[in-house]
Amino acid sequence: MSLRTPVKDARGLGSAKDGVHHWWVQRLSAVALIPLVLWFAFSLAVNAGGDYEAARAWIGSPFTAGVAILLIAAAFYHAQLGLQVVLEDYVDNKALEIAGLVVVKLLAAVLALTGILAVLSIAFGG
Repeated sequence: MSLRTPVKDARGLGSAKDGVHHWWVQRLSAVALIPLVLWFAFSLAVNAGGDYEAARAWIGSPFTAGVAILLIAAAFYHAQLGLQVVLEDYVDNKALEIAGLVVVKLLAAVLALTGILAVLSIAFGG
């Protein structure tokens, strides 16, 4: 029989203040993705019959390139936040959890940067 209270077991495990910020940022990125994905789906439907040059001209316009960059950044950031929650909640091995978090963050950054550079390359005629 233990005389320790649940509060004694919970002390020293860190602050619970960071979770609210993470929750809000994930919800805000989800809300931002709604119009971006709708715009992208509508744009693809409108440009479905076009050829390669029409697609390059479409993505090369400043507005389209800017919105596409916002879509890429928001999508990878939102995905990284979601995978972070999954790793923190379901991976019991601390070393494996930290390694997974590092891999997810690096992979999201590299893929987002690759997508953004591809859009910029097309937009600037590269």
